[in-house]
Amino acid sequence: MVAALVAFTFAMRRRGYSGFGGNTVVRCREGHVFTTIWVPGVSLKAIRLGLARVQRCPVGKHWTIVKPVKDDDLSDEEKQSAAENRDIRIP
Repeated sequence: MVAALVAFTFAMRRRGYSGFGGNTVVRCREGHVFTTIWVPGVSLKAIRLGLARVQRCPVGKHWTIVKPVKDDDLSDEEKQSAAENRDIRIP
């Protein structure tokens, strides 16, 4: 099981999700971007839904579905916003 999670993490990083398996930039359904800890198979603050999660958005202060965002899909302003807005530091 651990080997499968490690392989999945490496595959996602090769697809452009550089923070996958650690600090990951995510986008909520309302378009807010922030950084959260995203460890495959581990969720203490969120409900996992495959490649999406239900968790609290620290930007809009609401519960929502969030998905990881590829680095290439982020503007410079979004990267800055994600760096300034971090979720709580547990997976």
